[in-house]
Amino acid sequence: MDIRWQQRFNNYKKVLNKLADVVNKMQFDSLTELEKEGLIKRFEYTFELAWKTLQDLLKAKGYMDIAGPNATLTQAFADGYISDAEGWRKMKKSRELTSHVYDDETAKSIACDIVSIFYNLLASLVVRLEKEINNSQLNLFDE
Repeated sequence: MDIRWQQRFNNYKKVLNKLADVVNKMQFDSLTELEKEGLIKRFEYTFELAWKTLQDLLKAKGYMDIAGPNATLTQAFADGYISDAEGWRKMKKSRELTSHVYDDETAKSIACDIVSIFYNLLASLVVRLEKEINNSQLNLFDE
C-alpha cells in the first residue's frame, strides 16, 4: 500500500501549524512588512504541500495521469476532498502571483486573503484528510 501521501500529509500538517502561528497569534493590521512577507512565504510552501499531498492521494487511489495543481485540484474537488473549488482556484492564482509580486498593494491583498480565506481552506483539508486516514484504517479491519 502506497503511504507516500500520508507521509507528505504529516509534513503538510507541520507547515500548516507554522502558518497558523502567524494567522492566529497576530492582528493582521499590526503585522510589519517583514511579517507579511513571512506570512506569504509560509503560505507558498503550505499551498505547495497541500496540492502535492492531494496529488499523491489521488495517485494512490488510481489516478495515475494526475499531474500538476490544476488537474489535481479539479479531481480533488470532483472526488470531494476539497469543497470550495473557486476558493482553491483563487488560492492557486494568488500562489502564482507571489512569485512575481513586487508591489505592496498586491502583496497586502494576498496576505489579507491568506488570513481571511486561504488558511481556512487549508485547515479544512486537514480535517478531510484525517477522515480519509481514519476510513482507510477502518477498512483494514474489514478485510
